[in-house]
Amino acid sequence: MVKFALLMWLCSSVPGNECKIVPTPVMLFEDHYECSIYGYEYAHTLFSNFDREFVNEHGAYAKFTCTPKEIEDV
Repeated sequence: MVKFALLMWLCSSVPGNECKIVPTPVMLFEDHYECSIYGYEYAHTLFSNFDREFVNEHGAYAKFTCTPKEIEDV
């Protein structure tokens, strides 16, 4: 069975700052669509909790990927 794994990073456009993995409450999804919708919604929620100064000062942005992952049937 194929599921889709969500990996999300919080990044900065400031030179020298590396992207950091952001843990998400849900990591496996039935399809790419479900994973993508969740990724965008979670990024929105994440940024809604940052203040404007933080985002502007650090050039903060989120990126994510939904990667197919073979899961063994139990």
